[in-house]
Amino acid sequence: MADPIDSAATALALDPARAEREARMLCGRMPGDPRPQLILASALRRLGRAGEALPLLGGLARGWPRAMRTRYELGLTLAALGRSADAFAQLDAAVTIDPRYRDGWQALADLAFAHGDAARERLARARLARIDRGDGAPGQAAEAIALGDTARAEALLMPWCRAQPGDADAVYLLASCRLTVRALDDAEALLRHALTLRPDLAAARFDLARVHHAQLDAEAALAALEPLLATDPDNPAYCNLQAACLLLQGDEAGAERILTALAARFPGNPLVLVNRGRALRLAGRRDAAIAAYRAALALRPGTGEAWWSLANLKVGTLTGADEAEMRAQLATALSDEDRLALEYALGRRSEDAGAVDEAFAHYRVGAALARARLVAPPAEGIARADAVAKAYTAAILKTRSGWGLADEAPIFIVGMPRSGSTLVEQILSSHPAVEGTMELPYIPRIAKRIAQAGGWETLSRDAVAELGADYLRRAHVHRRLGRPRFIDKMPGNFRHIGLIRLILPNARIIDVRRHPMASCFSCFKQLFAEGQEFSYDLDDLAAYYRHYLKAVRHFHDVAPGAVHTLIYEDLVEDTEGQVRALLDWLGLSFDAATLRFFENDRAVRTVSSEQVRQPIYRSGLDHWRAFETHLAPLAEGLGDALDTWRN
Repeated sequence: MADPIDSAATALALDPARAEREARMLCGRMPGDPRPQLILASALRRLGRAGEALPLLGGLARGWPRAMRTRYELGLTLAALGRSADAFAQLDAAVTIDPRYRDGWQALADLAFAHGDAARERLARARLARIDRGDGAPGQAAEAIALGDTARAEALLMPWCRAQPGDADAVYLLASCRLTVRALDDAEALLRHALTLRPDLAAARFDLARVHHAQLDAEAALAALEPLLATDPDNPAYCNLQAACLLLQGDEAGAERILTALAARFPGNPLVLVNRGRALRLAGRRDAAIAAYRAALALRPGTGEAWWSLANLKVGTLTGADEAEMRAQLATALSDEDRLALEYALGRRSEDAGAVDEAFAHYRVGAALARARLVAPPAEGIARADAVAKAYTAAILKTRSGWGLADEAPIFIVGMPRSGSTLVEQILSSHPAVEGTMELPYIPRIAKRIAQAGGWETLSRDAVAELGADYLRRAHVHRRLGRPRFIDKMPGNFRHIGLIRLILPNARIIDVRRHPMASCFSCFKQLFAEGQEFSYDLDDLAAYYRHYLKAVRHFHDVAPGAVHTLIYEDLVEDTEGQVRALLDWLGLSFDAATLRFFENDRAVRTVSSEQVRQPIYRSGLDHWRAFETHLAPLAEGLGDALDTWRN
C-alpha cells in the first residue's frame, strides 16, 4: 500500500487541491507529525492562498528551526506575499543548512532576478552551476563563469576539452567564456560543436542565439530561439532576447508587447524596465521611455544602464539632483558594467553643465573601463580593413565591370560613427521613394564568408550575382514600407565599398564626412552598445579616422563617381543646397519633406535618435574646441588629416 504522506506530496505539483485534502486528513490523523503540515502549507501556497500557509509555516519553523524544506517553503510563501527581504532571509537559511540544496539556490536566483539583485543572482547561479556539474574542472569553471572570472574558467576548461573533446557541456562552457569577452566567432564555432555533440543542450542553443544577436543577425537568432520558446515560452531570458531581435528587425510594436509583459511579470527588475524604455525610445515615445528609466532607478539607484540611457537622450534630461545621486552611487560598491555606464552618464551631465575638465575626466575613466573589456587590440581590425581596401584595384574592378546584381534599390551610407550619417538617413527617409532601415550586418557577413572561402578573386560571375541577391533577400525583412529604395547605414561598410561595387554595381554609396576632431571626440564620449572598439582610445581613434580617409579616397581614385562624399559641415550651413545635390546624384526628384525631416516619426535605431527629431542646429559643429587641451594626443595622431580631411 502506498504511503499516504508520499501520495499527498506527489499530488503537490499536479493537483495541489487534492494534496490539500489529503494533507488536512493526515493532519487530523497525525497531529504531531510536521510532514502533513508542510504539505498542506505548500498546497495552500500553490493554490494562491499564501496568507493561510504563513501561520502554519511559522509554527513549523519555530518548532524545527533546522528543517531545510520548511525554510524553503516559508521563503516562497513570504515572496508570494510581497515580503521579499524576509523571503531572502528564509531562503538563505535553507541553503545554509544544506549548501547543495538545488531548489533553494534556484528559488534565490529567481527571487533575485525578480528584484533586480544582480549580485545575489550571480552568486546563486554560481552555486547552481557547481551543483549541476560537480566538483571537477567543468563544475569549477561553471561557477567561475557565473562569478565573472572567465580567465580562471578558461584555464580550467582548455586542458579538460583537449583531453575530453566529446564533453559537450565543457565545450559549451568554453564558448561562454569566449562570448563573455565578445570573441563572437570563437564562441559561435564552439557552440555549434557543442550542439553537434548534444543537440538538446538548451543553454548552448540560447547562447548561440545571443551570439547571432550580437552579430546583428536577428533572423538567425530568432531561428535559434524558436525551439527554446516552444518548450519554455515564459522564460524571461528567452523573451527578452526575442524582443531585442524584433527591435533589430524594426518590429518595435512586437518588441514592446513582449517587454511590457515582462515588466508586468517582474516589476522589481530594473533591467527589464531599461529594456522596455529602449523599445519606447526607438519608437519615438520619449516621455514614456524616460518614465521607464526613472522607474528602474527608483528600484535600484545604481543601475548604470538606466543613467546612461537618460544621458544618451542628449536633450538635457539629467538634472542637478541626478548629478548628485550619480556621484553618490559611484562612491558605492558597483559592478564594472554599472560603473562604466555611470562614468559616461556623469561625463555627459558635466559636459552639459559646462564643467569641461570634469566631463573629460569621466569620459576618460569610462573609456578605460570599456577598452579593458576588449578581447583584441583595435589596431588588428584596422590592419585587416586596410588590407581589404588595397585588394580592389582599378584593373580588378574594370575586369569585373557589369558583374553582380543590377538593382538600384540599396543606398549605402558609410563613414565614421557620429559624423551625421543618421541625419542624412533621416533626411533621405523623409522622401516618399526611400525607406530608412538600420545598420544592416549583411555586407560585413558576406565579406567574412568570402574571406573564409579563400577570397572573392575565385568567385565566378554567377556566384557574385548570387551574393548580391542574397544581400537583397536578407535586407527584405527590414523593408516594411515597400518603397523602391532603402538605406543601409552601417558606417563600417567603407571597408567594403569594393565588395558592394562588385555584387551590387548599381547601388549608391554616400560617404558622410565630418571634421576629424569633431567626429573622433564625439565617438570618444559615446558608450556604444556593441562594436566600435576603436572609439575608447584617442590614438586608436586617430588611426581609424586616417584609415577611413585612405579607404574612401582609394575608391574615389579607382572607381570615380562610385561614392558621393557629403561634408556634414556643408550640410549644416547649406541644408537645402546639399540635399538637392544629393537627391540629384541619387536620381530622385526633390521633395520638400526632406527639409522637414524632423517631423518624420520613423523609428531611429542609433544614438542620434533624439537629435534627428529636431531641426538642424550649428551649435554642435565646433563643440570639441572646448576640450581641445585634452585632445592633443588625438590631434597629433591625426597628423595631416587635420588639413586634408575634406579632400
